[in-house]
Amino acid sequence: MNWDNARFFLEIARAGTLRGAARRMRVDQATVGRRLAALEEELGARLFLRTPSLYVLTPAGEALVEPAEAIERSVAQMERRVMGIDERLIGSVRVATTDSLGKRFVIPAIARMRAEHPGIEVVCLTSQDVASLTRREADIAIRTIRPDAPDLIVRRLATLKTGIYASRAYLAARGTPASGNRFAGHDLVEYQQPVAPTMPSALCGEPAGAGKVVFRTSSSVTLVEATAAGIGVAELPCYRADAEPELVRIMPDRSADFDVWLVAHADLYKTARIQALIRELVAAFDPATR
Repeated sequence: MNWDNARFFLEIARAGTLRGAARRMRVDQATVGRRLAALEEELGARLFLRTPSLYVLTPAGEALVEPAEAIERSVAQMERRVMGIDERLIGSVRVATTDSLGKRFVIPAIARMRAEHPGIEVVCLTSQDVASLTRREADIAIRTIRPDAPDLIVRRLATLKTGIYASRAYLAARGTPASGNRFAGHDLVEYQQPVAPTMPSALCGEPAGAGKVVFRTSSSVTLVEATAAGIGVAELPCYRADAEPELVRIMPDRSADFDVWLVAHADLYKTARIQALIRELVAAFDPATR
């Protein structure tokens, strides 16, 4: 069996569509379709039922998932171990983060690292989805959720704060929310629930059950922009919101903390080019730089 075709099979199984698999693998949809057809011809079996909206695994496809994932893990392990003994300050590093952390901390760190080591290329993945370091979707991740996988090295970079913010225009038109009134008569801007599934009906601990949620987004940068545009009141990271001249922090006694973690696979952690970027990332989150 051609392993390269099996990679495409796994991504279709995970995404449920050719289009979704193509997006994850950064190729066109026709390529994904050709690779699946080639694999089905190699194996002499139909691996998916094609419905109008989804590709659904057949019994043959279900039987293939586990061994294909085992091969994927083995190939990724070989790549990590080879990379882990590489002492050259050249090559590519893949770093995954959110758009907001990327803009404020990660991009400046990459720029400083590239100025010192121009032979290192960086692929920066900005998404709310958690990239898998085991499958080599990324070499380094900057996350706000601490992972517990035993093969990962985890380091706290910073503890940051959030506050409650609204735009000057919003406050002039709608007034300033008062503590204790649960944001009655006010519009709220928040993350989509898949981004923060356990988010309480509160902003920095201030009950918000009487407010009306009028805008949701999966992007922290968009959340800040929507608040600055006057759409509503939001809980925002202070490092980001305090830099926006249109935003005003309200209820300043209300705040919440969140940790930022640097995560790398143990097999790759000591690779020279990954260490070069890690040094700059640690410096970017140092309190003296904020």
